[in-house]
Amino acid sequence: MFTGIIQTVGKIAQIEKTGVDARFYINTGALPLADVNIGDSIAVNGVCLTAVTLMPDGFWADVSGETLSRTTLGNLHTGSPVNLEKALTPQTPLGGHIVAGHVDGVGTVSQCYNDGRSLRIHIQAPAELAKYIAEKGSICLDGISLTVNRVIGAEFTVNIVPHTAQMTTWKYLQVGQAVNLEVDVIARYLERLMLGQKAADPEASGISENFLREHGFMS
Repeated sequence: MFTGIIQTVGKIAQIEKTGVDARFYINTGALPLADVNIGDSIAVNGVCLTAVTLMPDGFWADVSGETLSRTTLGNLHTGSPVNLEKALTPQTPLGGHIVAGHVDGVGTVSQCYNDGRSLRIHIQAPAELAKYIAEKGSICLDGISLTVNRVIGAEFTVNIVPHTAQMTTWKYLQVGQAVNLEVDVIARYLERLMLGQKAADPEASGISENFLREHGFMS
C-alpha cells in the first residue's frame, strides 16, 4: 500500500525484453534504499513493482505483460523519468490517500493551463471508469494522490500546485500524454459489495441503472 505522496523522481536505466514480459532497472536517485529488502514493493508511476534485485543506486523489477498492456510502463524507454514511492509502514504519515498501486486504466491529458500559480489539468478517463470518479473525491495519477475538482462525463480536472509539479514528473506534462489512473479503492469494493450474491454470477456486469432501480436506490 502507498499514500500517493511522491518521494523522489527516478529514471528507467535499463529495459530487458523477455517475450511478452520485461525486466526494468530503475535508478532511484535520491530515494534511500537502506530499509528496502528484496521482495519489497515500490510504486513506479503509480504501479506497484516488486524489487527482485537491489543495487546501490536502484533495483530490478519484473514487469508482466498484463502490466505493460494496462499501464503506461509499456511506453517507457531508457532515460524516462518516473515517480517513486516506497510502500507505507505503520509509521508513515498518511498525507495522501490509500493507494494500492493497482492501475485501473490509462487516461489522457486533454488540457493543461495555468490557474493562478497552479496548473489546471483536464484528464479524459476511460468511459468504464467514469462512475468511480467523484467531485472532491481522491484519485491517483501516475502515483500522485490528487483531489478531483470537477467531473464532466468521463473527463475530470485536478490542480497541481508548484511543489507537486517540481517534485514529480508532472513538470514535464504535455497535452496528449497518457497517465496511469487508479480510482479510490473504496469505490471499487463498494460496487462489488452492492452486487451481493450476484457477484458470483459470471454474467453480472456491475452496477447499472436497472440494478439500482431494482434495489430501491432509484425511482
